[in-house]
Amino acid sequence: MPFRRAACLSVLISAALVTTAHAVTVGREQDIVDLKLGQRVQVDDGTCPAGQVKEVRGTKMTDKGVARTSACVPRYGPKTK
Repeated sequence: MPFRRAACLSVLISAALVTTAHAVTVGREQDIVDLKLGQRVQVDDGTCPAGQVKEVRGTKMTDKGVARTSACVPRYGPKTK
C-alpha cells in the first residue's frame, strides 16, 4: 500500500512539472507584468530573425525584483509527422 501512494504522488508531481514547463507567448514585452524567478516568456514582437522568437527570462533577484534577460531562440512550431 505505501508503494501505491508513493507512485501516485510521483505521478502527480510529474504532471505538475510538465504543465508548468510550457512557455507563454505574448505579443509585446510590456505585456509581461509579473515575471517570476526562472520563468520564461516568449515575446513574438518581430525583433528576432525569421524562425526565431525573443525569450525573456527571470534570471536573478535584485532589490527591485526579478532581473530580466532576453535572447533570440529557435521558434518551435507544432510537431508534424
